[in-house]
Amino acid sequence: MQSKEKPYVLFVAEIIYSKICEIKKKNPSFSNIDSVEGFIGTETYKKISSGQFHDEWLNNLEKNNFIDANTKKKVPEETLKLLRIQKDMMINQLIQFPSLYYTKSHYPLEISQRAFDHLWRMCESYELWCKETEQNNLIILNIID
Repeated sequence: MQSKEKPYVLFVAEIIYSKICEIKKKNPSFSNIDSVEGFIGTETYKKISSGQFHDEWLNNLEKNNFIDANTKKKVPEETLKLLRIQKDMMINQLIQFPSLYYTKSHYPLEISQRAFDHLWRMCESYELWCKETEQNNLIILNIID
């Protein structure tokens, strides 16, 4: 891959990944699984799972006539459609039921497991992009290894 410019659909994955890394750094004894579980229910999780993150992002882009503040390039309509689809997917996959995370037998409920699996895949996607763009220094959790 020649360009190291991050695709827009990976922005939310990068935020999720960095927040999970922060949790792991603050809790050195945590496994990656513990760190992902620790992310569920955080303010960032709530913002992403409610759609607020994407709403704010898309509103800011709209205010700037869909010109990206960093690249100064117009964001293509196809990308905006993908971001809206991503928002809907986040809302559906990251349903907020933190008090119902575990059953009495300590196994995650299906809804919670779905959220966990989705977060894990987002982290994998971010690490794969880092690997493809030869930015191995950004890989901290080593989920894909």
